[in-house]
Amino acid sequence: MGTAATVVLGATVRKSGAQDTILQSRQALAAGAPSLSSVSFTVNGAARELEIDTRTTLLDALREHLHLTGSKKGCDQGQFGACTVIVGGRRVTSCLTLAVMHQGDSIITIEGLGTPENMHPMQAAFVKHDGYQCGYCTPGQICSAVAMLDEVKAGIPSHITADLNEDPELTNAELRERMSGNICRCGAYSNIAEAITEVAGRQA
Repeated sequence: MGTAATVVLGATVRKSGAQDTILQSRQALAAGAPSLSSVSFTVNGAARELEIDTRTTLLDALREHLHLTGSKKGCDQGQFGACTVIVGGRRVTSCLTLAVMHQGDSIITIEGLGTPENMHPMQAAFVKHDGYQCGYCTPGQICSAVAMLDEVKAGIPSHITADLNEDPELTNAELRERMSGNICRCGAYSNIAEAITEVAGRQA
């Protein structure tokens, strides 16, 4: 094969290879393209509908799409608890659940519990007992505490409940066990416990 033919053939091969690379890139992009889905739920009493990537967590849907930034992103691993919201009356770490899994659900965030002018009793108790310092974990702490008291009322046992045939009592040890999924890096645990105990006493 002549030199000219070799050059031409080489150019053709290179062109063909480049086209294959482009095609492969396009196919990879298509395969990785986000899958969008509609989800409808009620957030703080208002009906909301979103068209979102099916991989979007409930936390990101609330913060980035609905601009409810009270719920905080602490670790994205469900260990910090700053992202806790109330879904269907139960507390949920919103960084560990996908928004599309909550079609038709009723969701309450810290913004839906109360306002500075009209605080929820738990919010007022946290202020009274100085149950926060930096405040980053506080929205999750309060949402968790509100739902936790409902769990106790419903007779749902915890890991340390001694007698499963009796309604659980909110002892200090029981309270701390039930709130152990919410971390306060400032260490205001005793104040948080006092705030929750006060509200529990009022509700009893």
